[in-house]
Amino acid sequence: MKIPKRFRTYCPSCKKHSEHVAEKVKKGKASSLTHIERQKKRQTGIGNSGKFSKVPGGDKPTKRVWLKYKCTVCNKSHQRPCFRAKKFEFSE
Repeated sequence: MKIPKRFRTYCPSCKKHSEHVAEKVKKGKASSLTHIERQKKRQTGIGNSGKFSKVPGGDKPTKRVWLKYKCTVCNKSHQRPCFRAKKFEFSE
């Protein structure tokens, strides 16, 4: 899927259509204090890793794409609900 890097769309801050710059959202560093991470630390022993092994069938065929849209007029950013795509790139 290809989308342009710069395009005109609605800005919720300005409450009008203006040019936006799109960028792909990068995954942040995972917290070590979440319930699942603490559960993984308790999991010790010999053999299989138990309930934390990979899901049978492997990865999903499509990945979720999150985009951040930055308004060039007010410099505020907003996000929209993500979508799934096999391949994603910016055109221009």
